[in-house]
Amino acid sequence: MTCMIDLTGGWQNVWSNAQHIAIAFLLTASIGRESEREQHAAGVRTFPIVGMASCGYLLLMGYHPNSADQSRLLQGLITGIGFIGGGAILKEGSTVKGTATAASVWNAGVIGAAVAMDHYGIAITLALLNLFTLRALLPLKRRLGGGE
Repeated sequence: MTCMIDLTGGWQNVWSNAQHIAIAFLLTASIGRESEREQHAAGVRTFPIVGMASCGYLLLMGYHPNSADQSRLLQGLITGIGFIGGGAILKEGSTVKGTATAASVWNAGVIGAAVAMDHYGIAITLALLNLFTLRALLPLKRRLGGGE
């Protein structure tokens, strides 16, 4: 059995996919850096991996905006990321910690998916608002008693 590889236009796809994945990496790495700075369970490695994987998953599945399978692809992706984020939530007595980290992991997946779907405005907005929430609202969180 012979395997024939058609590289016609293939390298153009390689560079296009690499650009999408790199953008997803950059947008989510900044969120990971902020999470790491606050010494949360997930940080500079987890967030970019979730963002890149989400982007890569949709690119690999050949995302098409009007495809009948679009809903199933996104449902599977969202469920998987929710499972990963759930691992960041810890209950200690009456306190629950890690919910902001879990939500940020979930958001990183959505950022990666948005990049794969060429919705850069959504991806950038989500990344900026996630950073704002983690950084600018931290003093408010501490003033209100430290709960997430």
